[in-house]
Amino acid sequence: MLNENKWKDLTAIVTGAGQGIGFEICRQLTQREVNVILNDSDETLARDAARRLGSRCIPYAGDAADLGCIQGMVDKAVSAFGRLDIVVANAGITLFGDFFTYTPASFQRVMQVNLGGSFFLAQAAALQMKKQNNGGSILFMSSVTGHQAHKDLSAYGMSKAALEMLARNLVIELSPYHISVNTVAPGATMTERTSGDAGYEKTWSQLTPMGRPAVPEDIAAAVLFLVSPQARHITGQTLVVDGGWTAISPNP
Repeated sequence: MLNENKWKDLTAIVTGAGQGIGFEICRQLTQREVNVILNDSDETLARDAARRLGSRCIPYAGDAADLGCIQGMVDKAVSAFGRLDIVVANAGITLFGDFFTYTPASFQRVMQVNLGGSFFLAQAAALQMKKQNNGGSILFMSSVTGHQAHKDLSAYGMSKAALEMLARNLVIELSPYHISVNTVAPGATMTERTSGDAGYEKTWSQLTPMGRPAVPEDIAAAVLFLVSPQARHITGQTLVVDGGWTAISPNP
């Protein structure tokens, strides 16, 4: 099992981490002296983000749904740091679209990234953790849209709900190797992407019972808890971080 008193020199992979929630997860991990493989599909974003976080962080550019990229990240973690302890499958894609006109191409891409990328990253990571025989933590990034209907997000919502079922199912597969697997489901969050949406903060401040949308630090704090040694007896669970939105669920 992971030492419950010590983060130092553990190694993590975080996908989709060039900015926003993923970057903040990496920042909080490196602050705890965790070694991080920071993935993003945008090479410049990945490189610049890793540079900001210091020598413990190595950029790995590539499509997180690509099997070669997935195995490459695991191999890089082991070659650079000797082990792999934590995986956060944060990369995801949102393609809005009306159900009646949603295209097969959009559907397949959402499933490829959100489900396929997460599934096969967990598989590759778990195989390495099993080999190490020292436990580990895997975390999927879901969404409140996997709990409550949201207009034009039927494909995205079903992909996120499926990740929560994947985490529950993997309890059977991974618990014998002391590997925990959990999910965080963020609500509306202010990131570089959403801040460019005029009215986003005002709208979600009105709709969220706690009076504001989340910020990346809110989501990262939940992730850090679930992948920490302190949460070693928590597995197969989903933690919703939405300021209470799913309790009342008003749509914008």
